Amino acid sequence: MIKSLNKNMFGDKKNKLTDSERSLISETVSIEGTINSSGAIDVAGLVKGPVYSKEIIIRETGSIVGSVEADHVEVYGHMDGKISGEDIVIGGTGTVKGDIEFGNNLKTENGADIDGYIKKTNTSKSKLADSFIFSKTKEDKKNKEKDQPETVVNKESEAIA
Repeated sequence: MIKSLNKNMFGDKKNKLTDSERSLISETVSIEGTINSSGAIDVAGLVKGPVYSKEIIIRETGSIVGSVEADHVEVYGHMDGKISGEDIVIGGTGTVKGDIEFGNNLKTENGADIDGYIKKTNTSKSKLADSFIFSKTKEDKKNKEKDQPETVVNKESEAIA
């Protein structure tokens, strides 16, 4: 068994891991720090720190203390921190202490416990949109109130929007 384990650990090309495979943080494991994954993570143990992944499932025995950002998040255990994702499921055994931001779907099963704010975000909106660069002038706001077209200035051209 050790021989086959060594082959897998040290790059046996036949058993090479792909990004689509799942990583498991088992019940006996405790991790402190930032976790980044381009695949999926199942958490059955304890994670202290932010987690960034394509998919995160917190099992009934799992617990995360920190923020979570993923396309798909399922919580059946304990989550203490902010959740950001496209599709989020809070299972009947799930407990969330923190805010939830979702872009597409939020499903809460009967028995789910949520202590925080829930916000649907516009996924097409750039994070730069709140920047001062894109803030409107007082004149633009007045024109909008009067239902007049506003002038949009670009470095290369000027157009009426």
